[in-house]
Amino acid sequence: MAVVRISLGRFDADRYETVRRLLDQSRETLVPAIRALRGNRAYYVGVDRETNAMTNVSVWETRDDAEQMATLGAMLDWAKTFAETGVRFERPITNHETLWML
Repeated sequence: MAVVRISLGRFDADRYETVRRLLDQSRETLVPAIRALRGNRAYYVGVDRETNAMTNVSVWETRDDAEQMATLGAMLDWAKTFAETGVRFERPITNHETLWML
């Protein structure tokens, strides 16, 4: 079964537009970098205006595949940018074994 990786960041409400703009911009460098990794099945980026949260949720073949994200240079660069913007990331980022799916 697949592994689901979940990264969650929270920010102050007045940062919503900035965070959303940065998430849109990140697509340009992150999509090719993530596509070059082994084992990725799906990748989702989202933002929730109501709870002032951003998420990266990805599905991987194995835990080792998912953990490639921890050292991906493009992702580390964007994490720094988001942190400098005021995003507070929950640590550790979690990698979930899939028990069942629909």
